[in-house]
Amino acid sequence: MADSYDLIIIGAGPGGYVAAIRAAQLGLKTAIVEREHMAGICSNWGCIPTKALLRSAEIYGHMAHAKDYGLTVEKFGVDLDGVVKRSRAIAAQMNNGVQFLMKKNKVDTIWGEAVLTGPNEIKVEPTKKKIMQPQVPPPKAALGAGTYKAKNIIVATGARPRVLPGIEPDGDRIWTYFEAMVPAAMPKSLVVMGSGAIGMEFAWFYRSMGSDVTIIELLPQILPVEDAEIAAHVKKRFEKRGIKFMTEAKVAKVEKTKDGIVAHVELKDGSKQTVAGDRLISAVGVQCNTENLGLDTVGVKIDRGAIVVDDHGRTNVPSVWAIGDVAGPPMLAHKAEHEAVIVVETIAGLKVHGLDKRKIPGCTYCEPQVASVGLTEARAKEAGREIKVGRFPFIGNGKAIALGEPEGLVKTIFDAKTGELLGAHMVGAEVTELIEGFVVAMNLETTEEELMHTIFPHPTLSEMMKESVLDAYGRALNI
Repeated sequence: MADSYDLIIIGAGPGGYVAAIRAAQLGLKTAIVEREHMAGICSNWGCIPTKALLRSAEIYGHMAHAKDYGLTVEKFGVDLDGVVKRSRAIAAQMNNGVQFLMKKNKVDTIWGEAVLTGPNEIKVEPTKKKIMQPQVPPPKAALGAGTYKAKNIIVATGARPRVLPGIEPDGDRIWTYFEAMVPAAMPKSLVVMGSGAIGMEFAWFYRSMGSDVTIIELLPQILPVEDAEIAAHVKKRFEKRGIKFMTEAKVAKVEKTKDGIVAHVELKDGSKQTVAGDRLISAVGVQCNTENLGLDTVGVKIDRGAIVVDDHGRTNVPSVWAIGDVAGPPMLAHKAEHEAVIVVETIAGLKVHGLDKRKIPGCTYCEPQVASVGLTEARAKEAGREIKVGRFPFIGNGKAIALGEPEGLVKTIFDAKTGELLGAHMVGAEVTELIEGFVVAMNLETTEEELMHTIFPHPTLSEMMKESVLDAYGRALNI
């Protein structure tokens, strides 16, 4: 039957489209359903377009310090419209790229909103969701509304910004990351609610472009999932740039004024303060898109808003699988992509390792960049591990000095008895490009001995990784 498949995937984000490609490679007749944009939030309104914005801010920052590099810049400034247009053009390019990949791999695209009507059946109706603009049109060959059957169904519907009661985004004064990516004008002052990766990246972008920025965080530590030492370094750097922080602080309500907003903040000691700004970005996390999918109809188990899966993406319903944000934290595109391959290969009958969440790297692309994998120092101690900790500062690395990036730190954590690499935490220039070295090491169950015997090229930032390992064992050479 034309409407019957080996696999149907609901959602064409990074997890969904990768699942479709791998399924096609393995000879499975595959279809993918999408309601608003190929490549998902990541490529359209998340990972990729934000990095385009941050790159513009980074170059602007370098231009401001051209004199430090022996260069002269006569005149420069910010064309906000141009910055946003570049970001949106890159998002469109990614969208078109995924459409091409679906066509190349002979994956059928079904355009609309899917609902499970049984463990092996979905009903697709025209999209009712309001689509953020600008939007790339659906592929010309896309199928439409109808009923489709499949031996297996993967739910990859992602997540959306979490909304706090009474502080609902309005697209004007109170923003989510959607509105923050396409500002019509640069706000003179900005309040950022939440200091996770999204909040920190937008805080740095807007501060770099001239906005006065205040970050309000509910917990004692900014970047709450990161190692405390790394988070403290970032906080110090942000404060040096003029960004203000309020920690252990709760935004009780947001009042809209004639010219902007006023955030009413409750502090840990019970006192109250107000913070005024032109705009407020709500960056307090995301929530899974599990509603209106028919999951309850087929009996798929949900816990705290996320679909419950095992390490191979199985739900409690044998023919239904889930990957990516909708399957719970960590909510990262690369986690979704890896889950996609695991699930599809399991469906195809291949023997495949399950997902090991301990080895998923996390990256934040503000300045300084932050990257980490594995246990923090505090978590390792809480687990009762006897540890050795190594540190190496950027100021001890010749390449970092030559780049004009002498501030940063590489930190490694080892099991003192076995030499197992338990965690790695980095802050500074380009650490998001370096962390994968430690991820590979952990995946290969590398000990400190193998890392010490690995030759790192000179001059590179990567040399600091080895020096950090050496330092954990009292053998650092350049500090």
